[in-house]
Amino acid sequence: MSSFDYIIIGAGSAGCVLANRLSENPANKVLLLEAGAKDTNFMIHMPAGVGQLIGTDTANWYYYTEGQPHLNNRKLFWPRGKVLGGSSSINGMIYIRGHARDYDLWRQLGLEGWGFADVLPYFRRAEGNENGDSAFHGGEGPLGVTNARKTNVLFDAFVEAGKQAGHPYTDDFNGPQQEGVGPYQLTIKNGKRCSAAVGYLVPALSRPNLKVEVKALTARILFEGKKAVGVEYVQDGEKKTVRANKEVILSGGAVNSPQTLLLSGIGSGEYLRKFGIDVVADLPGVGQNLQDHLDCTSIYECKLPITLHSQMNLFRQLLTGMQYTFFKTGVATSNGLESGAFLKTRPELEVPDIQIHFVAAMMRDHARTKSDRHGFTVHVCQLRPESRGYIGLKSLDPADHALIQPNYLEAETDRRVMRDGVRLVRDIVAQRAMDPYRGPEFWPGADKQTDEQIDSWIRETAETIYHPVGTAKMGNDPMAVVDNKCRVRGIEGLRVVDASVMPTLVGGNTNAPTIMIAEKISDDILGRAALAPEHVTIAEDRQGHAA
Repeated sequence: MSSFDYIIIGAGSAGCVLANRLSENPANKVLLLEAGAKDTNFMIHMPAGVGQLIGTDTANWYYYTEGQPHLNNRKLFWPRGKVLGGSSSINGMIYIRGHARDYDLWRQLGLEGWGFADVLPYFRRAEGNENGDSAFHGGEGPLGVTNARKTNVLFDAFVEAGKQAGHPYTDDFNGPQQEGVGPYQLTIKNGKRCSAAVGYLVPALSRPNLKVEVKALTARILFEGKKAVGVEYVQDGEKKTVRANKEVILSGGAVNSPQTLLLSGIGSGEYLRKFGIDVVADLPGVGQNLQDHLDCTSIYECKLPITLHSQMNLFRQLLTGMQYTFFKTGVATSNGLESGAFLKTRPELEVPDIQIHFVAAMMRDHARTKSDRHGFTVHVCQLRPESRGYIGLKSLDPADHALIQPNYLEAETDRRVMRDGVRLVRDIVAQRAMDPYRGPEFWPGADKQTDEQIDSWIRETAETIYHPVGTAKMGNDPMAVVDNKCRVRGIEGLRVVDASVMPTLVGGNTNAPTIMIAEKISDDILGRAALAPEHVTIAEDRQGHAA
């Protein structure tokens, strides 16, 4: 049996970070296992390829949820990355950290070392922002972050309309003021997607102490008593085992990590025994506490032929492809989603409770329904849902997809916020800045005005916007799966490091926070002191309190 010091399960956003940081020391022998393939698909690296990646099974687990009781029992499509880079190789490339208060809440929940001042230096260490170093940003990190390129006049028009509707403007959603309308920053560098694989893994691949195995599906973690000692995986139809001398680190994400824990005997003892699985550690929180951002899309026809619908023309696609291939310029360097907003549905709120993504195209059903006309889409999601779901097992076969039950819109508060978000979008799009472009409201349609009509439309059409977290949460309570250093409770030599450890969903996209978590935990694994806290003032700290 071959052996390594560290075995990392999953080459997604967290796994790539850990592979890089742990292998920096040539004395550490590191194995990275990835169930998917290499990230050689051209569409992964071209920003405009995001629609194909999310809407097809290319580099995608192509999950579906169970029927959703509050969404007309629909089974929702859940794309997750199955490739080097994980979901960072197929996501929308939006660089958002969430609100500073999200991390201060983690600290208040008893997670020492996870307040915003504690995590900010790790965000900055990860970030290679084209604007350079500042109090809020890093300029030299592996993760390339660039400003939106303003590839369509609609992006600026939406921002101007938001200002006309009375919302503040912010030029940096990751800076001192999140609330407002403005441009997004993107994980794009030199016209190409900067996934975690590109930013972190590629620079480390030449190290002789790092081995990467692709198409290697983890079957279970191996234990000697209460100590994790190795991993069993399947590759090319062959079952293989490998030993970990120091630690096994599970970085499979909010779906695959709890599934792997359960198959390995870590979870609710009662639940495991129903499947005939020997109980290694009775941790009832495994798979519970699932949270995700539900999303609904308001769609309008566009008066002018300026949207991405122009790219449906084969000749135009050829020209765009050539421009991108040879010059790394043009619309293919954009994700088609360059502006948005963080807004409050009620003025008394301290922080925004909805996020808006503006797309310069009609986009329905994760881009799987092709547009037949020019239009634009305004996504709105509730940032901090109260509804909770769970991940479970369907069988003992690790190749079978897990049971996914997000339980969207169970809470009445969630339904109200989504409804209010639709009305906020309508108010923005109705402003004069959108007059030259705004055509008829295609979806939900101008005839849907009452609470009941809007709620009915949301039940019929709402989908995920791809931010599941929380299924192996950090904490000190009985439902916590890992401690504040991401060590699995009651088990030696095993950590979970990915979005599943977030105790609560952050107010924004989850790729950057996941990378931050891996950066922070890598220091602890290596026995390094944590980076010193960095105190900054955010807009909501009205009394000058440092976050």
